[in-house]
Amino acid sequence: MDRTNFEIQGNIVDVVAKTIFQGTVVVRDGKIAAIRKEQVASGLYVLPGLVDAHIHVESSMLIPSEFARLAVIHGTVGSVSDPHEIANVLGVPGVKFMISNGNKVPFKFYFGAPSCVPATAFETSGARLGVEEVRELLQMPEIKYLSEMMNFPGVLYNDPEVIAKLDLAHQAGKPVDGHAPGLTGGDVEKYIGAGISTDHECFTIEEAYEKIKFGMHILIREGSAAKNFDTLYPLIDEFPDQVMLCSDDKHPNDLAAGHMNLLVKRALNLGLDRMNVLRSCTCNPVKHYKLDIGLLQTGDPADFICVDNLTDFNVLATYVNGNIVAERGRTLIPEVPESPFNNFNINPVKASEIRVITGEGQIKVLTVSDGQLITGLYRADPLIAGDNVVSDITRDILKIVVKNRYSETPASVGFIKNIGLKRGAIASCVAHDSHNIVAAGVDDDSITEAINLIIAEKGGISLVDGAIKRILPLPFAGIMSGLDGFEVARQYDEMDQKAKEMGATLSAPYMTLSFMALLVIPEIKLSDRGLFDGTHFKFTGVFGK
Repeated sequence: MDRTNFEIQGNIVDVVAKTIFQGTVVVRDGKIAAIRKEQVASGLYVLPGLVDAHIHVESSMLIPSEFARLAVIHGTVGSVSDPHEIANVLGVPGVKFMISNGNKVPFKFYFGAPSCVPATAFETSGARLGVEEVRELLQMPEIKYLSEMMNFPGVLYNDPEVIAKLDLAHQAGKPVDGHAPGLTGGDVEKYIGAGISTDHECFTIEEAYEKIKFGMHILIREGSAAKNFDTLYPLIDEFPDQVMLCSDDKHPNDLAAGHMNLLVKRALNLGLDRMNVLRSCTCNPVKHYKLDIGLLQTGDPADFICVDNLTDFNVLATYVNGNIVAERGRTLIPEVPESPFNNFNINPVKASEIRVITGEGQIKVLTVSDGQLITGLYRADPLIAGDNVVSDITRDILKIVVKNRYSETPASVGFIKNIGLKRGAIASCVAHDSHNIVAAGVDDDSITEAINLIIAEKGGISLVDGAIKRILPLPFAGIMSGLDGFEVARQYDEMDQKAKEMGATLSAPYMTLSFMALLVIPEIKLSDRGLFDGTHFKFTGVFGK
């Protein structure tokens, strides 16, 4: 893994000059010493390494070093990583763990200072990052930006703490990421005018056009749950300098299968301009976030990849600072041992704790759409057994529960449609953004058993199907595993497939479930404190109007 002096020949893809030519790349002491234009026999393509412009590493359920081991086989050399998942659990020490562990591998993690911890005042998290904590993080050289400003009402109404955090980022000369789904008109103009420069939450192209008009950079997201590429990909050619590609959230089995390389291949096969495509995950993020990632220019760090062609885009080798870190689908980064640390403080729950006593009128039901984080509101007549409102699998209306994992408080209970389970329950402690336990199932006993499996391990994803009980433990902050990433991917894939055997119809049931407590995405969600109306930003009852 030591840096070496070597040369590589092939078709050189210069994304800065937007040209491709035959030649030789000369590497000396981890940097590009020279690039010679000359006829060569090699037919491979040499181009800058790929960058994920916005991701929460924690959502891969892997610590950063393991994330890197998987990502490099797909040609990813760096990431713009928002650590607000672990920050919600463990605060500043959690963010510093991510930086420390990431620094132990040859991969270029660039972390942000989380701006909204907790994401709202309507949920319970394990930590709080105020102005002073954000100041401390922004002063660190490893912190490259202020992470997504989810509190757009705070921006619009000049909340003093929100404005203070924005000011700190501007004073430090570091960009601010946005998070403003559905925001339009004068509101989005004011939001962008506050110095917020990106957004990855556009779910219509019209919304993206409006944000671009005011100077914003649009990150086209294609993750495990939220998939906006098919809607937004025309932007790559229409606004090539204002578009970046990102995954946002990537579960371990999906990461094992592919990363930014799959997005690049899709875009190229759609006939988009190949330089625009490649620049969206190389030049554009490197320049916007001022990253120390090479762009295959003389003097740059030797961060590049070799692919077979620009159609199949099979990654043959990945180099970071001149070190070969992956070759033909095999990672060359060794595992990094770490000791788990956590914040998990509750006892097992009983089925009686999640009963919903019959009320007046219809029940409000969260409706989910595959590939989207936004939810709808559906009203339904309740199915009643005794005096308890229960799941109704004939109408695909299941009970959903969010349980505070930081202190002993009553569980919050609601109902959800379009999960599809016909038996049992699934549960997860990966529940954005506070990472309390979220579970959905067809009966109270199965739901509580799935929750208690997670409580016993102090974090994980679980399922219960009659006598079958399974859990993937996540001992790092209750949201990440320290095991080999490929093994975690295998176990997660087994859990995912088993959930689908139980009837789940979603492409990523655990990932979708993990967003059902994310209050900053409309229209309706469930926090550990109750059912929440994300449109009007207030709690609402399960029954009635």
